[in-house]
Amino acid sequence: MNYTERQKFGRIEAVFERNAEFNNHLAKYLEHYPELITVDMIDALTADGDMTEKQAIVAILTEAFGLDFEDREDMRIIREYLTPSVRILDTKRYTENPYYKNIRIENVTDGSWELRRESYPAYRGFVTGNLVTDSDFFERAELGFFREEFFFPAVLEDGNEWMTLTPVDLDTCEEAIRAARGRVVTFGLGLGYFAYMAAEKEEVSEVVVVEKSEAVIRLFQKYILPQIKTREKIRIVRADAFVYAETVMPKERFDLAFVDTWRDAGDGEPMYRRMKALEHLSEGTEFQYWVEDFLLSRSRVERFLEIRWQLEVDDPAAPKDCDEAVRMLKNPLGL
Repeated sequence: MNYTERQKFGRIEAVFERNAEFNNHLAKYLEHYPELITVDMIDALTADGDMTEKQAIVAILTEAFGLDFEDREDMRIIREYLTPSVRILDTKRYTENPYYKNIRIENVTDGSWELRRESYPAYRGFVTGNLVTDSDFFERAELGFFREEFFFPAVLEDGNEWMTLTPVDLDTCEEAIRAARGRVVTFGLGLGYFAYMAAEKEEVSEVVVVEKSEAVIRLFQKYILPQIKTREKIRIVRADAFVYAETVMPKERFDLAFVDTWRDAGDGEPMYRRMKALEHLSEGTEFQYWVEDFLLSRSRVERFLEIRWQLEVDDPAAPKDCDEAVRMLKNPLGL
């Protein structure tokens, strides 16, 4: 790149750096002190009416993140990332969900596995919804808070949390549930949320669930499946997701495939790439991926770091101008 094109790319660099700064603050908060904010703290800050509930949360997180209202760059993070990311959630939006209302999760121990209800205390922070993005590569996650304790189902193996069904799981499955029609295949059973919601739809004739874990299948069939009124639509196949997608699925002619075999974007990105490469084998099937925006974001960051390194060392493979770099960043998988 010449000097002018490098200057243009510098503006993209600045966006990626701000994204990374906010994500780093968020990751530390959620990993180390997600229960920092308490009811008493919010009550104290809002008692005189000068500060709203949301403003109180932003003020607490601003201090926790080490941001300074007097610093220009910090203020940009506060204004463009932190403040709009904070969402006070309506508990009923989730407790009125059909799965939450109709599927009763009791505390049950089955060998090394345990099915039970867990909870978030009031004002515990957690990522909710899909990633907010724009065409200039700006990205931010949304941070949700409940005013009261919120209960959700979870599965533990040997005392360690293995899977949950939290608000973010409900939010990030909405698009795939809306798209479900005809014959549907889903990769990954979990607590059966997607299978339940898809089977509830009149326009869905069958839901095939591909799951590798015998223990997960057993828990679902024993404690959850009997509670599903439309269980005759649900068929479970014990198989490896990629083997099934490559050898069986092309013959089945599904209308929709929903892939949900990972815990988060960190472990999911390699599996996402692998499944995307198999899509062409099932023509006519629409593919949906859980937390796809987050998966693409991770791939985009990796591509950005590669491009920046190429430019720094004058690698001949580096993009020739900023427009080429943008095209590469908009198609981070290179598919």
